[in-house]
Amino acid sequence: MKVYTGGTFDLFHAGHVNFLRQSSHFGRVVVSLNTDEFIVSYKGKPPTLTYEERADVLLGCKYVEDVVPNSGGHDSKPAILSVGPDLISIGSDWATRDYYSQMGFDQAWLDRQGIMLLYIPYTEGISTTETKKRILGIKNF
Repeated sequence: MKVYTGGTFDLFHAGHVNFLRQSSHFGRVVVSLNTDEFIVSYKGKPPTLTYEERADVLLGCKYVEDVVPNSGGHDSKPAILSVGPDLISIGSDWATRDYYSQMGFDQAWLDRQGIMLLYIPYTEGISTTETKKRILGIKNF
């Protein structure tokens, strides 16, 4: 089974590892990595690490089989179709947000593609933002 997930994966940390480990229990994990340009357009600032640096770190993780660019930006369908997954894994922190709108598809589209959506439990207490706070030694970032 092939598992698709996407994201920025900036400042790779234990939460990322935990998410990818859990995702790998369901098959071979392919990460659709957000490009630097997309991150700037979405978050208003560049990632700490470049696309190439983030891709190298992900490819060094034993739970990741391959990394592809999120070529569609806000529309994840092109990247998803290029991977051809059986399953999309996302963090459970998305359960209270509109993941479908964020990714540019709906459940009917997933059904037509034969793709299941799986929420992986979010690792509490660790995030890229929290890591940046620790590095900078500040409480409000």
